[in-house]
Amino acid sequence: MQGSTGKRAPAPKILDLIRLLPTLWRQPPLALVAAREKYGDIIRLDVGNRLVVHMITRPDYIKQVLQDNHRNYVKMSLYHNHLFKDVLGNGLLTSEGELWVRQRRLIQPVFRHQRLVPLVSVVTEETEALLERWEGYYRRGEPFDLAEEMIELTRKINGRILFGDDIIGDVVDRARRSFSKGSRFIFLTGGLIPSPQRRLFRQQKQILIRTVWSVIRERVENPTDSDDMLNALLHARDRKTGEGMSLEQLRDELLTLVFAGFETTEKALTWSWYLLSQNPGHFDRLARELAGVLAGRLPTFADLPNLGFARRVAREALRLYPPAWVMGRRALEDDELGGYHIPRGSFIVINHFGMHRHPEYWRDPERFDPDRFLPERVASRPRFAYSPFGGGPRLCVGNDLALMEMQLILSTIAQKYRVCVLPGFPVELEPEITLKPRYGLRVTLEAAPRAPEFTPRRPLEV
Repeated sequence: MQGSTGKRAPAPKILDLIRLLPTLWRQPPLALVAAREKYGDIIRLDVGNRLVVHMITRPDYIKQVLQDNHRNYVKMSLYHNHLFKDVLGNGLLTSEGELWVRQRRLIQPVFRHQRLVPLVSVVTEETEALLERWEGYYRRGEPFDLAEEMIELTRKINGRILFGDDIIGDVVDRARRSFSKGSRFIFLTGGLIPSPQRRLFRQQKQILIRTVWSVIRERVENPTDSDDMLNALLHARDRKTGEGMSLEQLRDELLTLVFAGFETTEKALTWSWYLLSQNPGHFDRLARELAGVLAGRLPTFADLPNLGFARRVAREALRLYPPAWVMGRRALEDDELGGYHIPRGSFIVINHFGMHRHPEYWRDPERFDPDRFLPERVASRPRFAYSPFGGGPRLCVGNDLALMEMQLILSTIAQKYRVCVLPGFPVELEPEITLKPRYGLRVTLEAAPRAPEFTPRRPLEV
């Protein structure tokens, strides 16, 4: 939308900003919720004379930025260059314009429905291996960090999906830890101030890039008939031009998929187990569904439509703790959102965490209620009241795969174990590139209720 009324969005008073600073530093998602409650669904912040930031927490505003006028809003956010583009190059997550359109055409078929079917066995096999290791924790009554376990599980699954095996897992893990450790400092300083975090960040980035290059060269020199995504991307052809992607572009796409392929899933799984541990009635309901559908066996692709509650648990966890808790864009030209002027060059912060807790669209928003995602209740809400994977043309290409993984992993583990967070263990938000529990999640295991106890009773005859 071009043109403007000149009306400026509400801006926090200096005293309010000062009061918010401690929460903003320690718990930014909660600070953004508090700011929305006080100032409304669009907030303007002038930083110096030239930088203007608008935070939006309203479905129609988000829809305009991500869908209706998406060409005006590019991914040049405050942290884009130093936390994403610097590592991932011009992959699907970071590219713009014609390059992004071309790459999306090439990559989209890799995530189509029929390609997800053979991935089910990858997920369940790796989850079975995890359960074998957990048997020792269970027998000894030994606490462990479930967050780290979900990282390792989803990283191994992602490695097999991408390369046929977890061949670069150790390199990815070291890179992930260095990026995580330095992300907040680099974000706050714009990546301009030298620091140990920045040096480690760059060192691990180079190691990761060299490793991915070596995998690509090995596959090009020694082709295989593997059904992994590396082969699929090597053979992908643009349906309009018939051309494939360059090896440099392939490298950038693989780097993107190395991180995007498990970062969202492992965080959302960790929060799912936390929420189920705090809501035992919902865990019991999940166990009843699993007993009725699976009766102790591993889930298959054909079972997924019948595991609706497991999928709703995953979607509700993504609502309460969206891994991508904020999303950034930058306006190329003047625009208006809700009658408020958005000047050219403004940064837009989409407040997903606050949107998912907005009481106008979510009744009792802090409560864990998977049935919010029953079809009739979904249909009653604006589309962009819920957008953990973004939306519009740039909706995450792997969203169906991520939800499928979560559904399978929850269904496999919950048949055997109930996860119990240690009493008194502190669970706080740690908002880095994605949203995680600050201290991990220390848990113990209990045996899940056996299937016969959860077989639905036949109705009494009258």
